[in-house]
Amino acid sequence: MSRVSTGPSTDPTTAHALLRRLHDHGVRTVFGVVGREAASILFDEADGIDFVLTRHEFTAGVAADVLARISGRPQACWATLGPGMTNLSTGVATSMLDRSPVIALAAQSESHDIFPNDTHQCLDSVAVMRPMTKYAAELQRPDDVTDLVDSAMAAAMTEPVGPSFISLPVDLLGGAVDTSRPRPRAVLPAKPVGAVEDGWQHAAAEAAELLGSARHPVLVVGAAAIRSGAVSAIRALAERLRLPVITTYIAKGVLPHAHELNYGAVTGYMDGILDFPALDTLFGPADLILTLGYDYAEDLRPSMWQRGVAKTTVRVSPTANPVPRVYRPDVDAVTDVLAFVEHLDRATADLAPKVAHDITPLRDRIAEFLADPHHYDDGLRVHQVMDSMNTVLAETAETGEGTIVSDIGFFRHYGVLFARADQPFGFLTSAGCSSFGYGIPAAIGAQLARPGQPTFLIAGDGGFHSNSADLETIARLNLPIVTVVVNNNTNGLIELYQNIGHHRSHDPAVKFGDVDFTALARANGVEATRATSREELLAALRKGAGLGRPFLIEVPVSYDFQAGGFAALTI
Repeated sequence: MSRVSTGPSTDPTTAHALLRRLHDHGVRTVFGVVGREAASILFDEADGIDFVLTRHEFTAGVAADVLARISGRPQACWATLGPGMTNLSTGVATSMLDRSPVIALAAQSESHDIFPNDTHQCLDSVAVMRPMTKYAAELQRPDDVTDLVDSAMAAAMTEPVGPSFISLPVDLLGGAVDTSRPRPRAVLPAKPVGAVEDGWQHAAAEAAELLGSARHPVLVVGAAAIRSGAVSAIRALAERLRLPVITTYIAKGVLPHAHELNYGAVTGYMDGILDFPALDTLFGPADLILTLGYDYAEDLRPSMWQRGVAKTTVRVSPTANPVPRVYRPDVDAVTDVLAFVEHLDRATADLAPKVAHDITPLRDRIAEFLADPHHYDDGLRVHQVMDSMNTVLAETAETGEGTIVSDIGFFRHYGVLFARADQPFGFLTSAGCSSFGYGIPAAIGAQLARPGQPTFLIAGDGGFHSNSADLETIARLNLPIVTVVVNNNTNGLIELYQNIGHHRSHDPAVKFGDVDFTALARANGVEATRATSREELLAALRKGAGLGRPFLIEVPVSYDFQAGGFAALTI
């Protein structure tokens, strides 16, 4: 007979101490899937922490990643021992390459029975997780759990931010802790802590001189600038000096979508998608590239900006340059991005505004592309879908606040180019890891982080169905996420690469059978419909945005593959 919980247990165990310490550090949600360690932890041992059961551990990891990214505070995820831990590892890898402070927790065999690869379900969890985390440790004594959490938190909040991992033997998890020892105050920085090298002020003075002499300077902004709290300062500097702002995938929203100095986010696919020399237009005239919070993992490669006239480059980052072989700046400042921008603003107080180089031809091409009125018999085009999503998001979101989440696939690069983002992290995708199936868990994390704002998800049939079981999680939590599944029964990005490399495709490697995603959604408790035209899609998006509960729209799409225009991907 099952026992109904009557509230938190009063017996002080490691589980109590673990959850209390997470709560001390601001964690309010643990995403995960529990196994036989349920005999040792119920997750009601500490007030103020909710456990969100997911259908897959990967979902737990990514949901924690996105909640941490938007909140700026570490968040937690949980898995059972063995295969639960390995399932969680892809979510952990995602938070490592996508730079989110996640505290990953997993049960382990009893402390006296930890013989990796010999004991049932026992793997060397710390060895698995260590290469993809900032910190990894296994609990040895119950009384050490508070210290382990503190160490995990400190590592996760050190730039580049990322995940920490703690392995918890099930017998120790249920073991008694010494309650006579006072619990030290939890100390966590207000924002991530980065390196500060001597001489950065001199580098800022050099940058100010370079700005003074440059004809067409450009700011290239990455997510570390957002984490530093530098968005307002960057906007003010850009507006005062008339500096165009170009961002990585994930830093969209540093300037609002329609801001005249917002020159957009860059992807190596943009020339091919637009059939237009977009990279040359953006970077060709630029003679000074000032990178603020630039991170090579975010996939804006130096080769993309090294076009046109000779350029001087300045790098500002809270970490030492990890990729000098591909990016060797002329000036390198290792410091807090906000501190640098504020210093630069003072040093350029008397500088006259610049004349931003003209990208009107690119903007005209984008406007023409998105306005495409053509009805295609073989399905909508993804740019038509993105334009419809932007339209309804603008109608729905108050003061432009809302989130568009993109799963991984060729369509994702349409989102990078076209998705509306009027706030930092207003567009979310797995920029660093490109984790297939990212969409559903990322949308869960975004909606929980911004409960009063609309969340729209675009996903391809491949990535979506790789993790579609957590539609039930969305339904169970009644999250008002509007999901658009663009369906061509194909791994479209892989088909593109086949065409780039071979000028043809091989269907057995990319084609799927038919799936009725509307029926799948309804089976999981989500209302759904199908849209085959712009008019039907706009009507469905408006309905979904106003429902106040989950809604899914399946949209048949087709790509017009052309092998040309993707040279930036191979440089």
